[in-house]
Amino acid sequence: MPTLAYWLHSKFIDFKAIPDTLELTFSFVPFTAAVGASLLGAWVAARISARRTARIRPAEALSEASMEQRHFAWGQLGVGMLVLAFGIGVVVLLGFLRTEPASQPVTFLSVVVLAVAVSLLGPVIARIAVAVLGIPLKFSRVGGHLATANARANAKRMAAAVTPLVLLIGMACTVLFVQTTMGDAASAQAKAGNKADWVVSSNGPGVPAGATDALRALPGVTQVTEIVRTQVRVGLDKYPTQGISVQGLTTNWDPDVSRGSLKGFGDKSIAMSEVCADHLGKKPGDTLKVTLGDATVAELKVAAVYERGLGFGDLTMSHDLVARHVDNPLASSVLVKTAGDGKASREQLTDAVKRFPGIGVLDRTQVDDRQADVQQSNAEVNYLAMGLIIAFTAIAVANTLAMSVSDRTREFALLRLVGTTRRQVMSMLRIESALIVLVAAVLGTAISLAVLTAFSVGMTGAAQPSIDLPMFLGVLGFAAVLTAAATLIPGRVALGGRPADVINARQ
Repeated sequence: MPTLAYWLHSKFIDFKAIPDTLELTFSFVPFTAAVGASLLGAWVAARISARRTARIRPAEALSEASMEQRHFAWGQLGVGMLVLAFGIGVVVLLGFLRTEPASQPVTFLSVVVLAVAVSLLGPVIARIAVAVLGIPLKFSRVGGHLATANARANAKRMAAAVTPLVLLIGMACTVLFVQTTMGDAASAQAKAGNKADWVVSSNGPGVPAGATDALRALPGVTQVTEIVRTQVRVGLDKYPTQGISVQGLTTNWDPDVSRGSLKGFGDKSIAMSEVCADHLGKKPGDTLKVTLGDATVAELKVAAVYERGLGFGDLTMSHDLVARHVDNPLASSVLVKTAGDGKASREQLTDAVKRFPGIGVLDRTQVDDRQADVQQSNAEVNYLAMGLIIAFTAIAVANTLAMSVSDRTREFALLRLVGTTRRQVMSMLRIESALIVLVAAVLGTAISLAVLTAFSVGMTGAAQPSIDLPMFLGVLGFAAVLTAAATLIPGRVALGGRPADVINARQ
């Protein structure tokens, strides 16, 4: 565990999620809490699972252990329907949450709650799935017949194998595609709001004022807009903020103003996104007190509220105001507008700034590519953190499937004694694995799609989750390989002994 902790610490520093001056310290408290939580969970699970077995007569317990009961557990079914209703309610609530701090925990809670509903309703779902998929499996002769009969007779066992795989697929897809949904929405808003012909950027700390002056002096350049980025505090909350040149403000930049106006925007003005305005309860004409980068407090008048907050940040102030109160006043990018018959070409713009090292002129396509790279870098922290959860879920999936197959040693021996070959038993296991993966893929995909759609509605205003097909196929492929390995390897081991010896051995 210390090795993992040091590795995570180094990765978070590499991703600039934490400063390199923040040292890693160890304490017995988290270790004790983790062990205590594990023991408590194991104790509660043992009490729940053994409760009915301890209360019924021994003969009934032996009968149920040897043959799964055909009737439904109506209490479990009722609880499952209640949990499903609660999960649907959480998903609906997610569609009304418009900030990441509020929506992120609810997003993953939705997946877990719906997976719990699948667990409780698993036997019913398994029987429906077998009834549907059993029709084409009839054509696969012995293996398909055995797999269908086993799944039909042991719906609870199939449900137990499907549930952790549903959680794995649903959680993995949600983690991956929350980032792509936000990233694509932000890119689309930034692209729609960028009216410049060219964007000048730097590989270093920023674009110096001398380069901006050189661009303004170039014939054929009609407007140059400097943008500097920072964070400001409103109360105790931090908001991503941009400072933008006020001269010809709307020539290069269109944030899709919904209320107010950018006319007369200056050092005493501030514009804000719809989400931020709703959160702070502000409207055009109100006064907002902000704490700038150097702890200076400024009272600014809300001039406008805009829609494209994902693309341009929550707050927008004048470039000159922001630049006076940050450690690095250099522009992160400069928007350049050219017009007329003698408009400046890319070569002319490059010549104008060539004496400034690290400065480049980008077209709109290159700007989109660079923004995508930045978003991918920012998402890596979330991928790493959630990847650990997915890894632990994968371990649970493998353990569940391996234990389920290992517990069927006597069943396999009996099949071989009545004439079934080893190859036919392995064929049965392969088809069962395919059934489990198919059912889990459908359920996990449906859960993640519902959650992502609600997340997209709340965060972007449109039911357009962004699904990366190669990533999605990769998740399904990983689930299929994990299921096959956790099923076929224990199955091959279970078939290693002589059938007669296995049957006569004690369970």
